[in-house]
Amino acid sequence: MKQNDCLIRLETPQDYAEAENLARESFWNVYRPGCLEHYVLHCLRDDPDFVPALDFVMEKDGRIIGQNMFMRAWIAADDGRNIPIMTMGPICIAPAYKRRGYGKMLLDYSLEKAGECGAGALCFEGNIDFYGKSGFTYASEFGIRYHGLPEGADASFFLCKELIPGYLDGITGVYATPRGYFVDEAEAEAFDQQFPPKVKLKLPGQLV
Repeated sequence: MKQNDCLIRLETPQDYAEAENLARESFWNVYRPGCLEHYVLHCLRDDPDFVPALDFVMEKDGRIIGQNMFMRAWIAADDGRNIPIMTMGPICIAPAYKRRGYGKMLLDYSLEKAGECGAGALCFEGNIDFYGKSGFTYASEFGIRYHGLPEGADASFFLCKELIPGYLDGITGVYATPRGYFVDEAEAEAFDQQFPPKVKLKLPGQLV
């Protein structure tokens, strides 16, 4: 789909290397020295819960400047049911294009398509200041808890959005990040050797 001066389309195998390098550039030294997101992206495409119909890139002037993907996930409801939902990410925009509206454009488009594919709700870990502008709220407001997080701990990172209004009505339970997002750091380090060298820095505000 053409939006303003860019194109949002499905990723193809020919895009993989460029999209992985984009993720590396976007996340490098943000949450930890270096990053894992480019390797996570590389691995998730082979995960059984990956949704190929919701694997998007944003292209501008013939270059990929944005990327987002979706995974099937579940809420373990307190009444014993497994409620199918989705999660997404890594989602990223090239550093040179951040804070210019491209990220929200990609996010809103991909959420619309996820709803069209039948996703009832989406749980995600992110910053409410950004994602709240696209309709996300704290998952606790839906009665959804984050797996392994102690009661009373800060869960402000854990967000949720209904894509089908009322989908989570009457549901409380626990969400666990799909296992595919957890990668071996030694394998990630070996994968990173395929890319141009970058300096890992320990910076204020990193999570690790």
